[in-house]
Amino acid sequence: MTDEVVPERRPGLKTALVFLMLFAVLGAVVVLGVISAFSRPVTTLIVIRHAEKVIDPNNADPDLSPAGQVRAQEIVRMFGDAGIKAIYATQWKRTQQTVKPLADRLGLPINQVNSKNTAELLNQIRSQHAGEIVFIAGHNSTVPEIVAALGGPTFPTIPESEYDHLYIVTVYRTGKAKVVKMKYGSLSPVPIPAPSPAPSPAPSPTR
Repeated sequence: MTDEVVPERRPGLKTALVFLMLFAVLGAVVVLGVISAFSRPVTTLIVIRHAEKVIDPNNADPDLSPAGQVRAQEIVRMFGDAGIKAIYATQWKRTQQTVKPLADRLGLPINQVNSKNTAELLNQIRSQHAGEIVFIAGHNSTVPEIVAALGGPTFPTIPESEYDHLYIVTVYRTGKAKVVKMKYGSLSPVPIPAPSPAPSPAPSPTR
């Protein structure tokens, strides 16, 4: 009576099958990630500082000046037909008055978000306005913060005397952002440095 020989299983084949399954799973994850990325819509944000305000050291919440009201009308002329679907401002009157003519023209509400809560602003835009064109009026310190939080470069704080900065931020499906920085409306006056004091005359030599 002969003993029956049972062939040994080759561990290499089993290991190869495991790796093939892992590669298949990883490949599916990558493909799903790519599909998900390209299914996200492109979002465009137009970000400006509020228009010129009345300079009043005793008023923390001033109205727009006549020059600021003219700039607000310029915004309507430039963006009234741009397809804007949402408008945001802060709790301060100067930002609300800057976008009010545009909101009236488009029949849109002005969404208010606290100027110190950029994270909440972006959360609302991403959850409620993905794939849309959104207009945002902020402040000289918050506008660069918003642009950077969207994935753009870090810009310096806008000088206090300048109101004509405009940033168009395009956030692509992959999450990357492209920023176009430009000027609009009447250019803000360039501050003229005060003249240097004349040097004191040299003392007369003694005789």
